[in-house]
Amino acid sequence: MGCKVGGASRVRRPAAQPPKYAKFVVPLAFLAASGGAEDVEGRDVDVRERGWPSAWFAAPQSASAAGIARFTQSPYLDAQNLPPVAERLPDDPVVVVPYRGIGRYGGTAHIVISDLPQFVPAEAALTISADMRGFLPNLAESWTLSEDGRVITLRLRRGIRWSDGEPLTSDDFVFSFNDLWMNDEWAPVTSRHVLGGRIVKIDDLTFKYVFEHPNPLFVNLIAQLGNFFVDPKHYFKNFHPNYVDRAELNERVRAKGFITWMAWFGALRDWAIEQSAEVPTLRPYRVASRTIQTLQLVRNPYYYKVDPDGNQLPYIDAVRAEAVDNQEVVTAQVATGHLDFATFDLRTQDIPLLKLGERGDLVKVHIWNRLHASDVAIQPNYNHPDARLRTLYHDKRFRHALSLAIDRDEMNKIIYFGRGVPRQVTAHPSSSYFEPQFATAYAEYDPDRARALLTAMGLVDSDGDGLREHHDGAPLAITLEYIDFETPKSISMDLVREYWRAVGIDLRLKLVDNGLQSARAEAGTMEMTLWHADRVTDILLPVEPWWWAPVTTGWEMCMWNDWARFFLTANRPADQRLGVAPPAHIRQLQRWAEEIRTTTDPARRVELGKNLLRANAENVWTIGTVGLAPQPVAVSSRLKNVIPNGIWGWDNRWTLSYHPPTWYLDAAAAPAH
Repeated sequence: MGCKVGGASRVRRPAAQPPKYAKFVVPLAFLAASGGAEDVEGRDVDVRERGWPSAWFAAPQSASAAGIARFTQSPYLDAQNLPPVAERLPDDPVVVVPYRGIGRYGGTAHIVISDLPQFVPAEAALTISADMRGFLPNLAESWTLSEDGRVITLRLRRGIRWSDGEPLTSDDFVFSFNDLWMNDEWAPVTSRHVLGGRIVKIDDLTFKYVFEHPNPLFVNLIAQLGNFFVDPKHYFKNFHPNYVDRAELNERVRAKGFITWMAWFGALRDWAIEQSAEVPTLRPYRVASRTIQTLQLVRNPYYYKVDPDGNQLPYIDAVRAEAVDNQEVVTAQVATGHLDFATFDLRTQDIPLLKLGERGDLVKVHIWNRLHASDVAIQPNYNHPDARLRTLYHDKRFRHALSLAIDRDEMNKIIYFGRGVPRQVTAHPSSSYFEPQFATAYAEYDPDRARALLTAMGLVDSDGDGLREHHDGAPLAITLEYIDFETPKSISMDLVREYWRAVGIDLRLKLVDNGLQSARAEAGTMEMTLWHADRVTDILLPVEPWWWAPVTTGWEMCMWNDWARFFLTANRPADQRLGVAPPAHIRQLQRWAEEIRTTTDPARRVELGKNLLRANAENVWTIGTVGLAPQPVAVSSRLKNVIPNGIWGWDNRWTLSYHPPTWYLDAAAAPAH
């Protein structure tokens, strides 16, 4: 299937910049020096050239290999009646190299709760290389994949302990797999990632995942979703019906105000309730107290990593995280030096205000690059119950027209100061699957061509109001429902609405909350929705090709959940299958997506990935806008060892590869308020 790349002459209408966005049109000089994984044309730049420690790209050294024989701890722990630090560390601790240098112990970092996963990253058996191209040992000292791709064997480091001092063992991984992933109550539809799989304990430190069919990319999930694969069995078995009398457990659940044991279990696991202070963790910090508004963390005395001088990490003693639901409040707190670290709630369009805060030497605003292929991925609902709307969406001329009507260059200037990359939803430039023409297909701005395509479909303005009607004369209006979250979605869609209106399409925008988004997307009742296009690197693209084949459902999506349900229930009897059988060309996408996940041939995997991306480039299943965009990462003047030029996104777990436990607070700098 050929990939049509925009080759028509560029046709521009006079710019119609909404007045409220006019102040953001001029590119800012301070962005010119910011580093990025890609330049503005989207060419990949090797992230190893960013000045990061070379150790971040290889398996970490152990203390013995680094010649470290003496270990020290934070004075914070001296009076806590703990065993000596050498006894709390594993037999051969993991050595982490900081970005700039050895840090100092002490202090309390101030953040907002939404930034907790970035400041206190999860620990998993494996972790992700800083170049997003490989996986490294972490809790596990080693791992192997069988030649047939069916068996993944992991060997844990000896002596790692949970924050309560209990040893980490294979049983903790067995518990998560058998009692959660394979539990019909916890997971009513078994994930395709573990379908046909089992876990086998070999000894206290060694276990293996065994699959009926090849599943070589399960390794990717162990690294990326790692904290979902291990739970402290000695604690959580007290909240699970496989280990506690169900009647007794149900009574305890009701007493705590929960409906099910899963809800109570999940709240504990997510550090969402007061009782979370009891939950053992492998992270660098444990919960000391939890209220509705505040989460107080203190250092984990059994954390298993040290720096090159033998100092037990983390450097910072405590973290205070506040619940702040208003993005404007977070931005103001950052600009005035009230937070030590913030990024999740910061918006690209706030960079000018944030940069003003640097003048008082209270904050430093780093500009990272989001890995998202597009900050907005517009999704028609191909399974919508309205047959007329389905017919419209299934005609690729309609999708091409909508894409050609978007002025991505103007969006880039207005929203991103010219530092994003106009593009479709395709692979990240670091990916083995990336081809430049996939990113530019039908991405040129050509409203005249868009109008011609719509007219050829029989969509004309029959009543002279400037908006097109269906071919039978009925009004043509599309409602796009969405959550304004994480990337600049509202400002983007305000512009898209105007671009589409200019070619005669009436787009109506509707903000919804998380609950409504989830319910309506999963039920297939949305006409259109959007999300940001992550899962575009070699980490997740081959295992979760969301944007290119209907092989999973999700609250972030409404494109083709019925086709995905039919695929996911293929092992059921015909009368018990869910969803709707897809047409042949969609079934082909599903076959490619399944083979890319199961093949053990790397060359074949790349071929299949490019098949999916090529099909998307021609069909434009989702409509992209601008991607690879600047992400503000604000740190207080006292927070040190934070890199200035990271890559931001879910695929690489935001900051995971940049080792937040090595960040420290400079006591000589002005403290956060």
